[in-house]
Amino acid sequence: MKQVIQNLRDGSVEVVDAPLPQCGGGSLRIATSLTLISAGTERMMLSFGRANWLQKARQQPDKVRMVLEKARTDGVLATYEAVKSKLDQPLAPGYCNVGRVENVGSGVSGFAVGDRVVSNGKHAELVTVPVNLCAKVPERVSDEDAAFTVVGAIALQGIRLAAPTLGETVAVMGLGLIGQLAVQLLRANGCQVIGFDFDPAKVAMAESFGAKGVALGDDVDAVAQAMAFSKERGIDAVLITAATDSDEPVRNAARMCRQRGRIVLVGVAGLNLSRADFYEKELTFQVSCSYGPGRYDPQYEEGGQDYPYGLVRWTEQRNFEAFLQVLADGKLDLAPLRTGEFPVERAGEAYALIGSGEPCLGVMLRFAGSGEAHVPAPASVALSANRAQDDQPAMTRGGVVNFVGAGSYAGSVLIPAFKAAGAQLNAVASSGGLSAVTLGRKFGFASASSDSAAMIADPAADCIVITTRHDSHARLAIEAIRNGKRVFVEKPLALSHAEIDEIECACRDTGHADAVLMVGFNRRFSPFAQRMKALLAHTPGPRAMTMTVNAGAIPADHWVHDPSAGGGRIVGEACHFVDLLRYLAGSQITAAGATGMRGGTKDTAVLTLSFADGSIGTIQYFANGNKAVAKERLEVFSAGRILALDNFRKLSAHGWARGAGLSTLRQDKGQQACAAAFLAAAKAGGPSPIPLAELLEVSRISIDLAEQLRA
Repeated sequence: MKQVIQNLRDGSVEVVDAPLPQCGGGSLRIATSLTLISAGTERMMLSFGRANWLQKARQQPDKVRMVLEKARTDGVLATYEAVKSKLDQPLAPGYCNVGRVENVGSGVSGFAVGDRVVSNGKHAELVTVPVNLCAKVPERVSDEDAAFTVVGAIALQGIRLAAPTLGETVAVMGLGLIGQLAVQLLRANGCQVIGFDFDPAKVAMAESFGAKGVALGDDVDAVAQAMAFSKERGIDAVLITAATDSDEPVRNAARMCRQRGRIVLVGVAGLNLSRADFYEKELTFQVSCSYGPGRYDPQYEEGGQDYPYGLVRWTEQRNFEAFLQVLADGKLDLAPLRTGEFPVERAGEAYALIGSGEPCLGVMLRFAGSGEAHVPAPASVALSANRAQDDQPAMTRGGVVNFVGAGSYAGSVLIPAFKAAGAQLNAVASSGGLSAVTLGRKFGFASASSDSAAMIADPAADCIVITTRHDSHARLAIEAIRNGKRVFVEKPLALSHAEIDEIECACRDTGHADAVLMVGFNRRFSPFAQRMKALLAHTPGPRAMTMTVNAGAIPADHWVHDPSAGGGRIVGEACHFVDLLRYLAGSQITAAGATGMRGGTKDTAVLTLSFADGSIGTIQYFANGNKAVAKERLEVFSAGRILALDNFRKLSAHGWARGAGLSTLRQDKGQQACAAAFLAAAKAGGPSPIPLAELLEVSRISIDLAEQLRA
């Protein structure tokens, strides 16, 4: 299927062939008829992509601070590679989609195959969208008008926050697409509207919709114009729908408002506010969040949990429905807002128009076959000619790899590590398909897919690397093991003891359990950990080990905190450090305890381990620190000697001969060595680098620790 992507490095737009997106529970798969390019939001992204590195930095100062902090802690080279990898991930633009339902996911009610719907789907021939971000299109509304629904909902939500009443005077600052829609909605609501913009053509359009228009310029006093319009009483409410860095819109809005007037920021503006302007009039100021209540709430948008109708009258979805009803009632004239239409194959021309500076509002992309029976897209697309295992030299046999999962960690770390280790990159899969195409093209995979089951069963693949969300790791690993594959699972291995038991049974059933499974516990493969292990091998007696992790906070609603989806950060990340201490101790874990900080930041805990040889270990996993400090520090005390490892960049050895330590410019947590060790074992047909018993032991201990903290 065809999908539009935008390169963040240079702003170029391309139409690619992507696999059919999977339709999960709570979602609809929609065959697209028409999409609307948002002239505001998408022009900003186009401008960002075309900017040079310095201009990009100026546009995102917060990101620059994060980059500088990472450079101080992880090193310049690691930071450069991280930024480069981020810019190499193309953007899938679009959020105004009209089409027909092609597939209904489990748990969805109120929609059926063939329904015409609007959604915030991308510019793609087929899109999968959560049900709460979709709404049925009334019969009387054309596709061309329905395509404006999502941007219309943005305007509508801003108006709801301003709460205008019949006869009030409302100013609209910025007469782009959202501003023009706001003018018409306000007029339909019985308001007197004055609109401001620098473009005389947009001002004239607003006047055609019944507003008083003011073309801004050097000799125009916007406040005086507004006061005259309100008969010197002051404006009741102001909607700022402009996109600018200037503070002028907010400053003028405050000055033109009446006492206790309302200002709502729908677009973007500078926010250096004058207290006097707001204080003396007791003005209210509010920022509107996109389409309405539910936006950015994963429980609403992804989980399908609607808000009670009586308590939250206007959600995102209900705003969609309200805008569509206004269209069905014939209250809006959208024809003047349609600047042009292009077939999706010519998306580059459409974006060139958007970015040209020429006046344009609603530019649309038309998809072939709209209104006709849709031909299903394939779940896999070919990317290159280096295909079958039988066509490869004998040295690559055993090392033909399929990736299931194409997220940021896979693209920035694991795929490069496997490629550097000599893997034959065969196929990559993701549920949406596009990220698989992106990484597949970048790293030279033969094909990309959205069908993980087909990737696992693929006879051309020797190895399966699983890098999906945590809750799918165990299921996919078991499936791959039973298909006779070598399996590399990015941590964690599983989220429950029952899943680990199933994995162990699947491994045992193969008859060569130690050869089929590996978990990405990469830190034990770091040259620093290897050096520590070698130094400790000649040191008698047990060890005392302290691992301090400045993990940083993650928002409470992030999926990783959900026990059923992410398992929590102890299972999801602290397992790394349990494994590292297990490796350095070289002895089985006999006891494990966990104490969490009460009333503080989530995931701040002290984990204690006891080992069969008498060694002890403490993992201080803290989420309440500061990012300016390095993330990881390990200290090992043994027989009058101390090893201190700082963030996998510098190892100090106290009590050993001079030169026993190690220092590198680049942080090395062992990811590449870990992948190389797995691949070498796969090619040789030998056991996995980490014994199965240790993998299961560490995974079980991590789950025990998480359960203790929850209890």
